[in-house]
Amino acid sequence: MSIERVKSYFKQYGIEDRILEFAVSSETVELAALAVGCEPKQITKTMSFLIDGRPILVATAGDAKISNPKYKEKFHTKAKMISFEQVELLIGHDVGGVCPFAINEGVDVYLDISLKRFETVFPAAGSGNSAIELTVEELEKHSHAKEWIDVCKDWE
Repeated sequence: MSIERVKSYFKQYGIEDRILEFAVSSETVELAALAVGCEPKQITKTMSFLIDGRPILVATAGDAKISNPKYKEKFHTKAKMISFEQVELLIGHDVGGVCPFAINEGVDVYLDISLKRFETVFPAAGSGNSAIELTVEELEKHSHAKEWIDVCKDWE
């Protein structure tokens, strides 16, 4: 189970107890915000895309939307999300629990600048009923992000 992979990952840093598990679904931004008790924009959405057949993750603020022109300018291709059926195989987590931690090898992680306006954010923790509160600096460290990018709109 991928939440166990995430717990194991955070255990090496002594912060696995910060993972929140809910009795309700947190599979969408809205449901996660209700479960956590924060504004939807503070939820970190982690979206999976394919670029030339390679999976990548882009983590954004909950109120941000991918801007196709910005995405194309950054990655030189149209934004193509990974199909629902392939996400777990390619990323290592099911849809609804995708997060940038304890993922499959070879998956690059990018963090959108829409997250930088927060002190703390809440990405999922490998399941559709979990999250972890991290500072933006901790998110950058633990996601092993390749870089900060600007590929979103509607959050400013």
